[in-house]
Amino acid sequence: MTDTQDAVTPEQPVFRQVDRPLAERARDLLGRLTPEERIAMLHQVAPAIERLGLDEWHTGCEALHGAAWLGRATVFPQPVGLAATWDEDLVRRVGEVAAIEVRAKHAENPRVSLNVWAPVVNTLRHPGWGRNEEGYSEDPHVTAVFGTAYSRGLRGDHERVWRTVPALKHFLAYNNETDRSVTSSELSLRTLHEEELPAFRGAIEAGVAGGMMLAYNRVNGVPAHTQPELVAEARSWSEESIAVVSDAGAPTFLVTTQRAQPDHVHAAAALVRSGLDSFTDNEANAAPTIGYVTEALAAGLLTVHDVDQAVLRLLELRIRTGEFDGGADPYAGITADAIDAPGARDLAREAVARSVVVLRNDAGVLPLTPGARVAVVGPLADAVLTDWYAGTPPYAVGIGAAAAERFGEAEIVSGADTIALRATSTGRYVTAAADGSTVEASAATVGEDALFDVTDWGDGILTLRSHASGLLLTGGRWPIRADATRVGEWVVQESFRLHHHPDGTVSLLHLGSGRWVRAFRDSGLLAAEAVTLATAERFGVRVVRSGVEAVAEAAARADAVIVAVGNDPHLNGRETEDRPHLRLPSAWTELWRVAREANPRTVLTIVSSYPYVLDGADAAETVVWSSHGGQELGHGLVDVLSGDREPAGRLSQSWPATEQQPGDLFDYDTLRQGATYRHQADAPAFAFGHGLTYTSVSYESVTVTDAVVPAPAGTHRHAAFGPREDDDAVRVTVRVANTGERDAEELVQLYALPAPGLDLPTPRRLLVAYARVRLAPGEARDVELAFGVDRLAVWDDAVRLPGAVEDWVHEGALRVQPGAYTLAAGPSAWDLPVSGVLEVTD
Repeated sequence: MTDTQDAVTPEQPVFRQVDRPLAERARDLLGRLTPEERIAMLHQVAPAIERLGLDEWHTGCEALHGAAWLGRATVFPQPVGLAATWDEDLVRRVGEVAAIEVRAKHAENPRVSLNVWAPVVNTLRHPGWGRNEEGYSEDPHVTAVFGTAYSRGLRGDHERVWRTVPALKHFLAYNNETDRSVTSSELSLRTLHEEELPAFRGAIEAGVAGGMMLAYNRVNGVPAHTQPELVAEARSWSEESIAVVSDAGAPTFLVTTQRAQPDHVHAAAALVRSGLDSFTDNEANAAPTIGYVTEALAAGLLTVHDVDQAVLRLLELRIRTGEFDGGADPYAGITADAIDAPGARDLAREAVARSVVVLRNDAGVLPLTPGARVAVVGPLADAVLTDWYAGTPPYAVGIGAAAAERFGEAEIVSGADTIALRATSTGRYVTAAADGSTVEASAATVGEDALFDVTDWGDGILTLRSHASGLLLTGGRWPIRADATRVGEWVVQESFRLHHHPDGTVSLLHLGSGRWVRAFRDSGLLAAEAVTLATAERFGVRVVRSGVEAVAEAAARADAVIVAVGNDPHLNGRETEDRPHLRLPSAWTELWRVAREANPRTVLTIVSSYPYVLDGADAAETVVWSSHGGQELGHGLVDVLSGDREPAGRLSQSWPATEQQPGDLFDYDTLRQGATYRHQADAPAFAFGHGLTYTSVSYESVTVTDAVVPAPAGTHRHAAFGPREDDDAVRVTVRVANTGERDAEELVQLYALPAPGLDLPTPRRLLVAYARVRLAPGEARDVELAFGVDRLAVWDDAVRLPGAVEDWVHEGALRVQPGAYTLAAGPSAWDLPVSGVLEVTD
């Protein structure tokens, strides 16, 4: 390594000269760093270097659907909901607001990183994945489209300075939480090139992603963090440098859980040699990373060049943010006032409304009649829930509040049982203080302070809300309190499970600690500290008010009922926890049945992070879905339910008909399993692309222009997805007409169906193009679509390209097989009423 100069020269150093090329600026700064300083740059917290005027710098800021973990910020719909808009411009604008608010947080606290760890572009190949809410679609190309759109908003459009620098997560083949740091995602080359790599390629190739985060899992037996061929492939998609960061704790896992390296020194060397630039490990303590890399250099496991290349990529990332540009940073004027701007509120509402999907409307209940008396019932009747990667919304409007606002009034019933608990050890009822600071078994009679609403989130997972404090019971602090505003934190502390004893009493298991609840002798204070069931407190339960009876009564009084159910994003599926099953919880099915029996004008409204198999609710005539939509959930949903906005949402992930249909969560070969919309033989409950309007749209014809095209040469380049204007594009015209009496927001979809007699199996259906159109009543329109014939390519292991890189990633090529492909159009992957033929020749 070169020696550093002692001080910045009087002349402005090159790395601060904004008119110099990025690489030149980075190399100048590298040359001013000592060997020790360079090594320190490899940790997630890089130290300040006063003599160069460098501040402490951090990799990573969460911004999945808005600025997260930084306090008050606009909260938009979850990514799976954003993708349901099928609106690239809207998703770009959401990314823009997220980046502006990250910049605003950075202005308040310079330690807030402008390297955002978003978006997640892992495909949603299986709805059992605990982090389903974080992705966009089961289709890798659709994932790439919306990952690119969000990244474009995060990056901004200034030629030199990026508003923020997105890092795509999680490279590669990451789709299960169970044992995620040790399981191996087994990928054929077909799966790798057709299902995995294209999802990441879009944003990198478009020049709107400047980094990647590696995945915890192994790929074909080897940790994803030490797969140099895969990292090199991703970097080959762009002429710009791509900084690669580890996932939190992953460098340590190479030695501990994965046992892939003999010690941390060898692990550090393997990581850097594989293309890693930044170690996210040991939180803010850089000393272990610095020590391991230093030892690896001394042992000859790493070279100075290896370290320099990693540091250069990190320095280029920092320069992109305008860190060294002073007043020439075009985003330097963003201040804390940019948080929660009126335009952001409007966009949040628009995003929810455009993401709402009407799954079924068989009884014609929707849109709701103006002036109707509405009951909103269920656990999400007026709750707005946020997930692990959400910010703190500045306000929140639930469905019930929005319905009352729109219809003049709305009766809101949660459906929770209201109970009182009597501790058998004291003979007293459990009460909570008004501020929730104490929970004790001390009351002789049942008053308001002894009442708790119990919500069953499925599989026996319960939360208890105190009437006295209005807040949740939590075991997160000792002893138990009733002061939690929400279910949350890395390890949830607000969930419990009942054990029923033969004598009719119950005991409470605190799930966060795995300890049973007991009452202190004399004081009666409750604490989650009993190790065995034998030492747990036993409680008698008095049901003061039945939740289902309250729902039935409210439904009978109403003109229309909105049954609002779904998941809490911290329970039954989240980071570290895959879903236990795909079924809608029986408690929610029962609420729907009770409401439906009392009032046939009932809308099953599901607010969730993932699809459900409806089972007992499969007979629901009216079903609507939204992801957790953030602060404007209620307004956005009610805008659609009321008909103030036409339904625009379409599923970017199919809803399975059975729990078996998605296949094995741990088997990544969707072709072999017949999984995802591409390969399924049987129809799902609600198909990829599905979503209803409040009118009727007729598909009349498909016309293929230049219906005979030659097959392109084999390639390693994954096909782009999106409008094509070049001469080689396949052009198709789809004739559609609105035959109803309301405007229609239609998503016209074009799929390729396989030609007969092909050597290699192709997807049963493959989305190749789509377009959003708004049709007035009675309007007919020719919708022009275009795609590259290379979208029909499949990976052929037998093809060898001359001059290609020789490694396992490139043992084969993408090839379009000649044949007569059907091009079919319609409103979903399983509803394709019109078609034409495309002949691909040798």
